[in-house]
Amino acid sequence: MSHAYKAPPLALMGLEPMRAMLEYVSAGFMDRSRLPTGDGHPVVLFPGLGADALAMEPLRRCCSDLGYEACDWGRGCNTGPRGDMEGWLDLLTEGVAATVAQRGRRVSLIGWSLGGIYAREIARRRPELVRQVITLGTPFAGRCEHTNVGVLLQMLSGRMPALDAALLARLALTPPVPTTSIYSRSDGVVAWQACCEAPGPNAENVEVQASHVGLVWHPQVWAVVADRLAQPEDGWQPYAQAQQPS
Repeated sequence: MSHAYKAPPLALMGLEPMRAMLEYVSAGFMDRSRLPTGDGHPVVLFPGLGADALAMEPLRRCCSDLGYEACDWGRGCNTGPRGDMEGWLDLLTEGVAATVAQRGRRVSLIGWSLGGIYAREIARRRPELVRQVITLGTPFAGRCEHTNVGVLLQMLSGRMPALDAALLARLALTPPVPTTSIYSRSDGVVAWQACCEAPGPNAENVEVQASHVGLVWHPQVWAVVADRLAQPEDGWQPYAQAQQPS
């Protein structure tokens, strides 16, 4: 996919707080009675940059109410990679391996924004642990200039992560497990084009209308997540409304 695009306009980013608040409120009024229930397999949620378990709690609770053993990643606020990227990803992978060993079943990983990068890389390292990956507004196919989060990342971690060309190329590759990328063309933080998978039998892009911050609370996102989690193990099928972006 071409990288001839830019980060979202700052004006769109400025609307993020108001839009996210409305999406948070709308989630509270969502009728979840028609969402498919789960088979009890474990689900691990990875927060976006600057977010923590509190921000992910509404989605975690939704997954739990649907019958899954849903849990937060357990590492507090996501301030970016701690130490070198590869060592950090190895540490996160060990945490998921421990969850699988404890629960005795493969996990589904849900990652919001930067958290989705973590989820994809864990699945790449240990695909036998992972049932599927679902990302929300994760710019795995882009670069720093395709987002408006560089300043925040530097404030939280004290430095910008070193991402060489080889690592960037790897991040864009689809993990070897069923993978769903949920994205919004009105995302005010990351370029939506950077969140899109290349076509493949186990990869899909699902478009929603949401802010970046509100993706994790959006009723439409919850409906997609519920549908994806309900896919039978080793029997994954694409989302009925999924489409390749143009």
